[in-house]
Amino acid sequence: PALPANTLDSGDFTRQGDAVLYTGSRYTASQGVDVSEWQREIRWQEVADGGIDFAVIRCGYRRYVSGSLEQDTFFEENYSAAGAAGLRRGVYFFSQAVSVAEAQEEAAFVLQMLAGRPLELPIFYDWETVTAEEGRANGLDGKTVTACAAAFCETVTAAGYDAAVYGNRWQGYYDYDFAQLKDYAFWVSAPGTADDFYYAHDFWQYSYDGTVPGVSGSVDRDLWFVPITT
Repeated sequence: PALPANTLDSGDFTRQGDAVLYTGSRYTASQGVDVSEWQREIRWQEVADGGIDFAVIRCGYRRYVSGSLEQDTFFEENYSAAGAAGLRRGVYFFSQAVSVAEAQEEAAFVLQMLAGRPLELPIFYDWETVTAEEGRANGLDGKTVTACAAAFCETVTAAGYDAAVYGNRWQGYYDYDFAQLKDYAFWVSAPGTADDFYYAHDFWQYSYDGTVPGVSGSVDRDLWFVPITT
């Protein structure tokens, strides 16, 4: 069966400063940020007081040349401080997996970092090509990319966490076979003033250069849509 289409409409959104607000009636939409060590020290209570409800925190990454697995240097601090400020937390892992075995290795690495600690949002699989010519995962075919995402998600769900996949428009339209990923949430990176990605999804990254109290410099901004049920 065909995957459901996105039912959001451009009239459901309005801008307030550099924030995009959802003004429709079918969802509750929470404001969030996604962060990594690139933001350095974050004053999380200021972030919360500024109207941010959730944070997706990079926990680690695979290097795009050597392939080694690394923990984000600010993961522990961000996880603890965001939670203390009352934000709901998810984590993402920047993947450069080129095989199912490597994707499973990445998931195991994330689970070891979390060590059973709670998350209010999923663990997101963030596979990307990089601009560097020597990027080890560049040129991977969509079949393998989908298989890696599915293997990562299966591994983290088996450990009791929710799993999700992050991707941009190109990946969503040409790489990922959503029929194989239908059990997992999708977080689309599609900056703009309205959410017009074709397929239905749960999370929308609407800006790469937002400003939020408590964060020095720019930060990615996101919306999380939860259907209102009556």
